Amino acid sequence: MTGKTFAFFLSAMLFAATSFAGHSGTVVYDIDLNVEKDSQKAALWLPYPLSREHQKISNVAVKGNYDSVAVYRDAASEAVFLHADWAKIAEKPSLTFSFHVDLEDRKVENIVDSKGPIPKPVERYLEASEFVPSDDLGIKEIAAKATEGKTGTLEKARAVYDWVVENTFRDPAVKGCGLGIPGQTLTQCKGGGKCADISSVYVSVARAAGVPARDVFGLRLASPSDGDITSGFHCWAEFYLPGTGWVPVDPADVRKMMLVHKLELKDAGDWRKFFWGGDDLFRVVLEKNSRGVILEPRQQGDPVNYLMYPFAQVDGKTLNYFDPKTFVYSVSYKAD
Repeated sequence: MTGKTFAFFLSAMLFAATSFAGHSGTVVYDIDLNVEKDSQKAALWLPYPLSREHQKISNVAVKGNYDSVAVYRDAASEAVFLHADWAKIAEKPSLTFSFHVDLEDRKVENIVDSKGPIPKPVERYLEASEFVPSDDLGIKEIAAKATEGKTGTLEKARAVYDWVVENTFRDPAVKGCGLGIPGQTLTQCKGGGKCADISSVYVSVARAAGVPARDVFGLRLASPSDGDITSGFHCWAEFYLPGTGWVPVDPADVRKMMLVHKLELKDAGDWRKFFWGGDDLFRVVLEKNSRGVILEPRQQGDPVNYLMYPFAQVDGKTLNYFDPKTFVYSVSYKAD
């Protein structure tokens, strides 16, 4: 599909919305790609948010000076993304992407373990991969230690949550949300990192303990006022519990609140309770599970570790989304 302005609704993929009495507003990405005078072509990929439980996405619109734009899905990683292409750069590539979101509280109030089997479609979230190394001997040892004496999915999921909270810490020096490499977080960084690092530790250790788990990548909205949310990208995790379904957990935000409020572990009980089984109201999910993403059209280089930030390449070279000098973009939110 080509043209200067592209707008559409992904109605066929929307879940039926019942009552969204929570929070709503419009998210806008403004992206400018810094290119050299002799640059030939550019490509941009953005996570494409979908309506799902607790959120409804509508009024999706894209405009810019691109040559073509389309939406794709990578079946292996489950990532859904917008791709824009500048086949021959004539001016500075720019794109604006916007959508309206209606949110409701994600808190799971009644967490019940039916003791039933893991459904077949969920078994994939027990598998190890390059990006979720749950078969690593060190991670398997951690899982065994963390869940010693625990039985059943719920007990083990909670034990892993407690272990991650107690054995990681938020490192403000880490850029963005971190690299999301569990082994590096646990060894080289001695448990320190940001939300992608800490959440990926939870997912890997949970899978090693036999608990289905996956990463969640999203945005914190400017709750409840309008504002710039470029620094609001955030990662958390979910585990699957027979009898309940997917349950959100956020050990990284426990550690963040401990740092912000200068709390010791013994004083963090309220935050540990709050981020177990739910999160604050003002988050929009961009992607779930999207690790090791093969983009379409195929990006140059290796699979993308996780898809959350805008991802761009100029003449096949990846721009650093942590460096605003080479990759200029902003994200804003306006509440209804």
